Amino acid sequence: MAGHAHHHHHGTNLSRAFGLGIALNIAFVLVEAVYGFTANSMALLSDAGHNLSDVLGLVVAWAGGLMAKTGSSPRFTYGLKKASILAALINALFLLIAVGAIGAEAIRRLFHPSPTQGGVVMVVAAIGVVVNGATAMLFARGHDDLNVRGAFLHMAADAAVSAAVVFAGLLILWTGQRWVDPVMSLAVAGVILWSSVSLLKESVWMSLAGVPSGIDVDQVEAALAGIDGVEAVHDLHVWPLSTSETALTAHIVTAQADYPDTLLAAARTMLHDRFRIEHCTIQVEREHASDHHNC
Repeated sequence: MAGHAHHHHHGTNLSRAFGLGIALNIAFVLVEAVYGFTANSMALLSDAGHNLSDVLGLVVAWAGGLMAKTGSSPRFTYGLKKASILAALINALFLLIAVGAIGAEAIRRLFHPSPTQGGVVMVVAAIGVVVNGATAMLFARGHDDLNVRGAFLHMAADAAVSAAVVFAGLLILWTGQRWVDPVMSLAVAGVILWSSVSLLKESVWMSLAGVPSGIDVDQVEAALAGIDGVEAVHDLHVWPLSTSETALTAHIVTAQADYPDTLLAAARTMLHDRFRIEHCTIQVEREHASDHHNC
């Protein structure tokens, strides 16, 4: 006998935020790339590369989110919910590629320095602070979704990086030192690497069906066992369906096996309210057999 709970919380429609964020950042990447070449600034070009990787990341995250909303099919009985996890993983890989490209060119510039127009760097990077800051605010809500959190973190980091590039332009104007630009580029690469590692770890973890962060399986088991009428809990499994939805299966031993509706309702409500587990399948048993075979 099994109880099935399927709570669908769609939340705020983020399509507009993704669309606006992508449009703003594509326009700024073009501006930053043109003036990066004009001012001969590796810091601006590296920031443009950083922003381009985030634009690609936004596109992938948006596509993953849309795919995650597709209905189930005979081939994909959960729909394409895991597409959002794949999107987060690809997003993290984009960032790592950007780190490699920026770092390699910055090191080359350290050994072969060239003059940079500090004033142009300052103005363009200042525009970047505004664009990235505004984009980050579009994703300020919805941090429960790994893709949305990734988008927010990337844009907030971009705003901070652009502010640092403004400072680099000021230093170049003050001192005329050519090493400032490639050193700032390396600092940009460091920021990207720092922001991408946690996203990569969590997306790989989710890809391997690891228990989502913030959920302790022992606490889930204890909470289920604490429900009135439950004698034991076994074969408990928790895994992510998407970057924002969690699934659970469990076997519950109870003397109420013939009339389990009240117990199942209590379990579903507790799992949803306390652990935000949206999809649960609970099998009710009268006795705890010594050997269990999962179907």
